[in-house]
Amino acid sequence: MTATVTTPGAPTRQRRALSQRAFGKIALSRKAVLPWLFLAPGLLLALVFKFVPMGKGIWLSLFEVRPFLGDKWVGLDNYTRVLSDHRFQDAIGHTLVLGIGQSLGAIALGFLLALLLEGQARSLRIVRTAVFLPVVTATAVVGELWRLMYYPTSDGLINSGLGFLGLGPVPFLDNPDTALWATMAMGIWIWAPYNMVILLAGLAGVDRHLYEAAAMDGVSLWQRLRYVTLPAIRPALGIVLVLAAIRGLRVFTEVYVLTGGGPAGSTDVWMTRAYTLGFTRNDIGSASAASVVLLCVTLLLTVTVNYFRKRGDVR
Repeated sequence: MTATVTTPGAPTRQRRALSQRAFGKIALSRKAVLPWLFLAPGLLLALVFKFVPMGKGIWLSLFEVRPFLGDKWVGLDNYTRVLSDHRFQDAIGHTLVLGIGQSLGAIALGFLLALLLEGQARSLRIVRTAVFLPVVTATAVVGELWRLMYYPTSDGLINSGLGFLGLGPVPFLDNPDTALWATMAMGIWIWAPYNMVILLAGLAGVDRHLYEAAAMDGVSLWQRLRYVTLPAIRPALGIVLVLAAIRGLRVFTEVYVLTGGGPAGSTDVWMTRAYTLGFTRNDIGSASAASVVLLCVTLLLTVTVNYFRKRGDVR
């Protein structure tokens, strides 16, 4: 017979290995739980102040809200009424014009500022900080400053400058033909520095050897910009484009502070129209329907822009 000799230390090693595996599982579970503990406050705030109101808004869009008589189910009637309202259709048109013009203008100006202020010099850092101030200033304050600048007499800052050129005072905000463009100019001024910061981050990642090779080949400034800089910062441009598209659809504060949607509804946009329906006409159901449609359009636009951006990256 063959006798099996068991080493006295074997059970101890087995128990030690089992305890180490158990400890490893506990450590892994703690590592898995720890990030969620840090995310929990933010998720709770998002749930209470964003997703719950969003769900409530979708629910109210299906009712005729009557605070003292009880809500009445109307189904999709609120959506039909909102989308067939000619004033809401005009507001959609104003939103598209303002959003596209403001987005393209802010991207172009932000890109120009990024090219001019790229570098590590201390003076450039000071200038970049000063240029970024409109972004961190409350939009209501900026809107009030621009309203004073647009003052429709020779005392206004812009009209006083036009006076030196022999041009009469222009009622920028009181004329339906100029009010929307005046609002667009303020939006470009506010958001161009924001785009500048993102594009500066993209420019910082461009390989400097590409510029040196282009200079040795005698490439012009425009060709270097087109064939070196723009392809290298395409991811940053994609991010800027998505954010600008969302901002363009959801523009509200600039219009509300500067013109309030006037004159004669010439600057009424999607959000101001929804605000008027909800808080002026007390039609909560229609205002909720307008907001839900805006949410759907924003999601669709975001998905579409991301799709084409990723498709361009693959190419």
